[in-house]
Amino acid sequence: MNTMRAISQDVLGGPGVLREVRVERPEPGPNQVLVRVRAAGVNPTDWKHRATGGFLGRPPFVLGWDVSGEVVETGIGVAAFTPGDEVFGMLPYPYGHGSHAEYVIAPVRALTHKPASIDHTQAGALPLVSLTAWQALTEHADLKPGQRVLIHAAAGGVGHVAVQIAKARGAYVIGTASAGKHDFLREIGVDEPVDYRTTEVTEAVRDVDVVLDTLGGDTSVASLKVLRPGGVVVSILPGGSREFYDEAERLGVRAVRMLVDADRAGMEAIAELAGSGKLKATIAGTFPLADAAKAHEVGDTGRTTGKLVLLVD
Repeated sequence: MNTMRAISQDVLGGPGVLREVRVERPEPGPNQVLVRVRAAGVNPTDWKHRATGGFLGRPPFVLGWDVSGEVVETGIGVAAFTPGDEVFGMLPYPYGHGSHAEYVIAPVRALTHKPASIDHTQAGALPLVSLTAWQALTEHADLKPGQRVLIHAAAGGVGHVAVQIAKARGAYVIGTASAGKHDFLREIGVDEPVDYRTTEVTEAVRDVDVVLDTLGGDTSVASLKVLRPGGVVVSILPGGSREFYDEAERLGVRAVRMLVDADRAGMEAIAELAGSGKLKATIAGTFPLADAAKAHEVGDTGRTTGKLVLLVD
């Protein structure tokens, strides 16, 4: 039996529940590829699922949706890739998890070719956050050049790539973060940083076409007030009260809640932006696979700028 290392858990809880195990190496089925993982991002959804089970329910399970690596084997019908190809992408969310391991099975349409100009660390950091931002801004908000965009938590994982995607599409970007992160926001393209700790954002910001809400809760509803007529708040937190939609209707604006979904067209757009230098993940820290619990400890603080990545040697 071919086995591989993976990070698994038997119970829900803090980072200490994660452990390295040996499990059987999977085999690709029709329209699937087996990927040798070289790098895999760690996202807030990983530590939330570790602690609560989320969509996945009770463990054991192997987390991880981001992946960058090499194709080892292809299943029947796979025409897009051959063994040895370097690929990256996001496994179907939420039930396609499993990239925090040496190997993972991926549907062929979840992946695209990794640009030669970026390394596996970059490629492993980008997919989930970039697809989230891309789908929010281009599909749900239909962002146009010259429009004004407010991005909450603009130094965070989704936020800092959303800034770059919005700038690549010609938008004027307002971003919230604590004052200590404003230099970073300007470096990645934010036109107008706002300190949410000292400023009531929804009072100070006006005439916005698009809001990307990465925080949820009261922020979703409050953000509706900053929109121009016909504007839209896209929240990447799918849960919440009906008030979000009712208030949007009252104000003559749109309210959208979304979950990211695997998407080759989106990944190809992201690959083009990353390959041309217009999109780059800021790496908050890298960890060997065996130290996944340490990555989760850092993530649990909620204070990281950019992305955490597991490296698999």
